[in-house]
Amino acid sequence: MSENASLPVVPATADAEPAPPARFDTLPLDPKLLRAVADSGYLTMTPIQAKAIPIVLQGRDVMGAAQTGTGKTAAFSIPLLQRMLKHENPSVSPARHPVRALVLAPTRELADQVADNVKKYAKHTQLRSVVVFGGVDMKPQTAALKAGVEVLIATPGRLLDHIEAKNCVLNQVEYVVLDEADRMLDIGFLPDLQRILSFLPKARQTLLFSATFSPEIKRLAQSYLQDPILVETARPNQTASTVEQRFISATDDDKRAIIKQILKERSIRQAIVFGNSKLGVARLARSFERDGLRTAALHGDKSQDERLKSLDAFKRGEVDLLVATDVAARGLDISNLPAVFNFDVPFNAEDYVHRIGRTGRAGASGLAVTLVTKSDARLVADIEKLIKRTIELDVYELESERPRFERRTREDASERSERYERPDRPPRAASLSPRVPAPPADPFFNKPYEASARDEPPAWEKAKAASPVKGLSSYIKPKRQVAALFGAKKPAPAEG
Repeated sequence: MSENASLPVVPATADAEPAPPARFDTLPLDPKLLRAVADSGYLTMTPIQAKAIPIVLQGRDVMGAAQTGTGKTAAFSIPLLQRMLKHENPSVSPARHPVRALVLAPTRELADQVADNVKKYAKHTQLRSVVVFGGVDMKPQTAALKAGVEVLIATPGRLLDHIEAKNCVLNQVEYVVLDEADRMLDIGFLPDLQRILSFLPKARQTLLFSATFSPEIKRLAQSYLQDPILVETARPNQTASTVEQRFISATDDDKRAIIKQILKERSIRQAIVFGNSKLGVARLARSFERDGLRTAALHGDKSQDERLKSLDAFKRGEVDLLVATDVAARGLDISNLPAVFNFDVPFNAEDYVHRIGRTGRAGASGLAVTLVTKSDARLVADIEKLIKRTIELDVYELESERPRFERRTREDASERSERYERPDRPPRAASLSPRVPAPPADPFFNKPYEASARDEPPAWEKAKAASPVKGLSSYIKPKRQVAALFGAKKPAPAEG
């Protein structure tokens, strides 16, 4: 289908294809790739991998929809590496290593995650890969691009920066992957995507992989995919069955205490706590830190270096709680993460699916707790409509952390005072009158100020009147002199 076609896309279903094998070693893959997959500890394929990999190997365009955490990255990276092995060469010349596969991701974290997986699968080959994203210096990225790479993983904004700087040429790209394309549209990357795709050759293989498919995504596929095959392993927007989902009614003041109590009751060592705002996440992280939990914050105001350090510390187990906004809702692949907490109900219902998808990955069990206030009724209704299940709010009883003190009545206080009175001491007076200061002995200080009845001029006026200045007319009145505390000039001596 041409890019200017106006007819809707009618994708073929993957169910018509023959049942794919369940093990990687039964696929027509190069031994180098099979060895890398085995080194990663993978023997059998997930449903999305089993359906998508054979179709990608055939060179067909694919729209892949699957639950988050089911291995979509391997579903497109492994077959693309297999197809690019024909270009593998040991040359050190950059011209022998042009960009042949382009993977676009919406966030820096997801791009870095995809790049780690690609390097892991291509480690026994001579195919080069590099990741470029914003928030860091462009110079190392520029040096890596000019040295030559076959697989380029990028965020749209930073890739356009390199294109404008002529650091990379995309005229030999054969494969394009739009990972989490719905998220790219949500955050306004559609104009950037259209600019980037205009630099690519018309004859290419294009893949769209995402956990959700909205009508906007289907229109995007209609413009840029050629007769795509729709691959779905689960109902769109369905949450993983391995995740225990709980919705707890809570007030804003009790949310933090509920999270701490659940962590203690279930002996959870690590968890991600999601919030809606950058400021709220930063404050919440400081609060958990004061409670004695090793905490790291992850949000858009953090520099890329700080975000990567926080993620690495969390993956190494040096951090108990990762408090994050939705920048961590996609692309974080943390093995055996036991729990996810939604401190705030997400504004977008689809983000709920991605948030809880951080736990219960690759068949493991997980816990997802969402704390709901009275003002969140509309957001919860949107989640119900998306996941097509009725949500029931649980009531969670908090253990009292502070001992409660009973108020003592006045009778108890009087009994207590009587109990501690000594019998040999006379009883105290019921009330003591306050001490009143004695009046002053000199009655002069009690008199109000009284002005003098005589209106006499100042002493200097008297002296002047006694000795008039010679040479002045009697009709000229001299200036009146006033007293000065500092810097007063002495009057000139009278001429005699």
